[in-house]
Amino acid sequence: MDKIKFYTKRKNIVVLAILCCALWGSAYPAIKIGYSLFKIASNDIGSKLVFAGYRFALAGIFVLLMQLVTGKSILNFSIKDFGQITLLGTMQTTLQYIFFYIGLSYTTGVRGSIINGTGTFFSILLAHFIYKNDKLNTNKVIGCIIGFLGVIIVNLNGQSLGGKFTFNGEGFIMISAFLFAVSAIYGKTITQKKDASTVTGLQLFIGGIFLTVLGFLLGGSMHGFSVKSTVLLIYMALLSSISFAIWTQLLKYNKVGLISIFNFMIPVFGSVLSALFLGENIFDIKIFIALIFVCYGIYLVYRVKE
Repeated sequence: MDKIKFYTKRKNIVVLAILCCALWGSAYPAIKIGYSLFKIASNDIGSKLVFAGYRFALAGIFVLLMQLVTGKSILNFSIKDFGQITLLGTMQTTLQYIFFYIGLSYTTGVRGSIINGTGTFFSILLAHFIYKNDKLNTNKVIGCIIGFLGVIIVNLNGQSLGGKFTFNGEGFIMISAFLFAVSAIYGKTITQKKDASTVTGLQLFIGGIFLTVLGFLLGGSMHGFSVKSTVLLIYMALLSSISFAIWTQLLKYNKVGLISIFNFMIPVFGSVLSALFLGENIFDIKIFIALIFVCYGIYLVYRVKE
């Protein structure tokens, strides 16, 4: 009962959701640094998938080890349960990541980041049709539009947003965003009667293994292991394990629309943290304008009475 209260108290929801988004945002510069340390070329999709596979599989191991340390069983599932968790890991970790990175190789980073932001729209729209207590309303629609404008603003780097829409570029990224939304809904469904953290650990591990195997099959590899690169990989695994474990708990005990709107914070944190760790200009006015838009969008959605 106390755990439920913790994950449904509004102040705690805001703090935990922002923490998750900050951790996911820190992955932006971490991935760029990781590519450099592990000597992964920009067009080497196979090695990128191996890198991601190591990260997520290790993240899953961290979550499962924590479950064991706290005395919880990680194998108390039926064959049907493992099938559902495997499907979740395939959607949320493997396929989403594959579609995103292949799509990103056929479009610009700006267009990719903006289109990826449609995942929040998908989540809130699907929740409207699936849950009776999570319907669309004026505040949600306006809040989503304003939040999405913030995502567009933070990604504007003097590059053109025009260009031809391609299925293997922008189309794949939109599929990735849709998979993110569907997996969030599906994850909420299967965690109602199962321990959310254990489900998170297993799906991350399974999805990470699939990514690693596929990456090797595509000719990918991992080189350049050193103390610095290993510490970075461990950090990326930890940020994934912590953020996914908390996010899964938040979705389990709260409305999908209420939690998903915070995803608009991720690119903002990504821009700020990239500026800090990659030596870019943190005092870019677009970051602050985007933050205002995103925060106001979240406020509009969040002010709706439960």
